[in-house]
Amino acid sequence: MTTTKQTNPKDGIGATKSPLSVLPAQVLQETALALYEGDRKYGRSNYRVAGVRASIYYDAAMRHMMQFWEGEDIDVDSGISHVTKTIAGLMVLRDAMLNDMCTDDRPPKVKNQNFMIEYNEKVKEIIKKYPVSKVAYTELNKGSGINE
Repeated sequence: MTTTKQTNPKDGIGATKSPLSVLPAQVLQETALALYEGDRKYGRSNYRVAGVRASIYYDAAMRHMMQFWEGEDIDVDSGISHVTKTIAGLMVLRDAMLNDMCTDDRPPKVKNQNFMIEYNEKVKEIIKKYPVSKVAYTELNKGSGINE
């Protein structure tokens, strides 16, 4: 009697395809809800016909993430998570980019394309200078005496 299942011949082929099983279903459902809100407000897949400006979606993503970062979890207009609204907007932006429907209105490229690497090196210098960081004040520990 065999205690292990025989491998299905499709397994070998399927294992080489895009692994959609890595996508978190709950986040996909929330993102679908945010995209559905856009569908109802603007028309489904309007961005594939009308196109988008990169700056508009960048600005919206930054606003939603700032609202989240400053403590507002849910967008008051839609009742949907700010993080989810960001994901949905970035999906629209990326879809427009992939389908040549994105107007690239970003500013001219910076001269130093390695600036992020250089700043990360400076962070390492700061960490070396101050190896023990003070505890961050957060919503969870404000006024708790942790930093006092």
